[in-house]
Amino acid sequence: MGESRQSSSGAGAGAGAASRKLAPPPVLVGFLLLLVLIFAVSYAVGAAAGPVAPGIHGTDPGEGTSGGGDGTDDGGTEHGHGADG
Repeated sequence: MGESRQSSSGAGAGAGAASRKLAPPPVLVGFLLLLVLIFAVSYAVGAAAGPVAPGIHGTDPGEGTSGGGDGTDDGGTEHGHGADG
């Protein structure tokens, strides 16, 4: 009886079995899709929320610490610079 099953399936079963071996398991595909979805949602929430604190700015390639400054940023305050308040 096992021979009749093998002979009836023919050469098509060999190709189907090979493609099933090469395909990733459905659980892995689902996990990767869930991971991509979580990263997309977290990116969207972060973009909507904006910077973490006031005064934090993105880095521009044109701006840097080599442009004559000492590389420190006091956030526009005069704290500790001897300014009379």
